[in-house]
Amino acid sequence: MYKSIYDEPVISAFIRVFGSSFLRKTGVDCMAKQLYHFFFRQYRAALQPGRIPVTPVDHPLDEKIPFTPSWVYVYLDFVGFWLRVISFLWHTFGRRSDKAIETLILSVKRIYLAAAGVYSRNLSTTTRPFYIASPHFFFIHLLDPHLLCIPSLHVMVVINAHIQFRDIVRGMGKEAEFFRQTKELERGAAAITESLLYIKQHSINCVAAAMYVLSCVERRLFPEEEAEAFASRLFSGAAAAPGMPKTRLPEEDGRAVREHILSMYRRFMEGGRGAETWEAPLIDFLRSLPGKNGKNTAGKKDRFHPAV
Repeated sequence: MYKSIYDEPVISAFIRVFGSSFLRKTGVDCMAKQLYHFFFRQYRAALQPGRIPVTPVDHPLDEKIPFTPSWVYVYLDFVGFWLRVISFLWHTFGRRSDKAIETLILSVKRIYLAAAGVYSRNLSTTTRPFYIASPHFFFIHLLDPHLLCIPSLHVMVVINAHIQFRDIVRGMGKEAEFFRQTKELERGAAAITESLLYIKQHSINCVAAAMYVLSCVERRLFPEEEAEAFASRLFSGAAAAPGMPKTRLPEEDGRAVREHILSMYRRFMEGGRGAETWEAPLIDFLRSLPGKNGKNTAGKKDRFHPAV
């Protein structure tokens, strides 16, 4: 019986990747892309406002989800979440896992590059409470200018960890053997997605956008039926992660949130089918909303934002 992925030490992932001549270059390149596209882009935009339009993307249904600071511990696990997959693969399969680890790292790099295709043209933000009673929130506010909401990298990274791990063990013919770990990642991805809504780092619109981008970047592993199944788990009691608070939305509110996420996802997918580029539905959506700096096309008829 293999152990839980949550029991894996995150540090082992760094030791393996940067200690391996086969993986080191891929790991350094991925980290460089993450630093550039997440931190540098945001700080440049924050320090030089007006270069790129910034659009608030809150939705009225966000108010149904109460601000719950205790979810921050789940939220902050999103990096450790996918790094523990590397650690698990290494400890379970040894050097035989190097190619699979490389595949996972490259998939994370693709996610950041894809998200940058939207961020470079239109930034986005949400209303978040200025809550610094906890040092965790203090550092979130300090390190995150909060301009990269659509699409949510948090959501894409954690779903990707699940679908990549499932594909890896399936390719080895060991899907049944690692069913428990696959379900752990499935439930954990849902928990982290719920957490970023509970601590108001994102809007439900950001979740739909992230699912859409992942369906474009990983068409084989995250087709529409997979995306719809993922959305159906949110706020339904299907999420699970260590230390997860017991906060639960009323059933009616949870259903409304899921329905909106699915509606937005389907509209993005439909818009993408007839667009020149996959980014077009997201850019059209962002520029159909009132912006913060007047550089977007506020007032344009919005095909992608259904009424509540």
